[in-house]
Amino acid sequence: MGKAKVGIIGSGNIGSDLMIKLKNSESLELTTMMGIDATSRGMQHAKKLELQTFDNGADGLLENPELVDIIFDATSAGAHIHNAEIAKKLGKQMIDLTPAAIGPFIVPTVNAGTHLEEDNVNLITCGGQATIPIIHAIQQVAPVEYGEIVATIASKSAGPGTRANIDEFTETTSKAIEQVGGAKKGKAIIILNPAEPPIIMRDTVHAIVEEGAVDEEKITKSILETVDKVQSYVPGYKIRTNPVFDGNKVTVFLEIEGAGHYLPTYAGNLDIMTSAGVKVAEEFAKNRNTTANKV
Repeated sequence: MGKAKVGIIGSGNIGSDLMIKLKNSESLELTTMMGIDATSRGMQHAKKLELQTFDNGADGLLENPELVDIIFDATSAGAHIHNAEIAKKLGKQMIDLTPAAIGPFIVPTVNAGTHLEEDNVNLITCGGQATIPIIHAIQQVAPVEYGEIVATIASKSAGPGTRANIDEFTETTSKAIEQVGGAKKGKAIIILNPAEPPIIMRDTVHAIVEEGAVDEEKITKSILETVDKVQSYVPGYKIRTNPVFDGNKVTVFLEIEGAGHYLPTYAGNLDIMTSAGVKVAEEFAKNRNTTANKV
């Protein structure tokens, strides 16, 4: 069937970085950028790439449904409700990069192959994409009673959409720590650091595992294997030290440096979202081709 046609709603930082990453995909063809400000930097860049552009957001697809098979929503949790309705009406699959959490949560290293037929999937948050793989890695060895993550990002990398969604960030990430990571109880905290020069994204994972279930060697091995898997699509994803053990508490320190495709390298929080989005869309495209070949 060839490449799946994809479009982006939202011409801000995340949508613009997606444009660059998608142009390099072997299974996805970027065709469309949808925004609400025709003069924005992202919309202007889309025009330079000779993409079809609409300045009335997702409504532009109503008269042009043939342009896309898969849609990325890089707007906000509030706007996603309307966008999801349009995608469903048109029968298009949607990958949600906002914390709206309408569809099931997806983290590529954990459950990328689980929801391939869903019409709407949610990528949680940048903090969720960075830390849930670690919670899940620990859970594979020892039951996680409590998982807490602290995501610290450069203030400059947090645009209006991110700032408007702080409450949704903590609520959505906390739920996903439980539902995807497997922790019995989850909590998420985000810190916007105004330091100059801007810091790269740093995350701390605290996991309290079941008493008597700690096997330091197995837990460390599981975590390091997971880090390697995430690095396959987010090269700047790193563990800063080996896991730290204190009784039944496991602490992991992470940092995520962006690839510098469109955004500064300190914006690893945005880079991990766009990288995860492309990874999931490629799985969707592969599934579409497999399904078509069976028919």
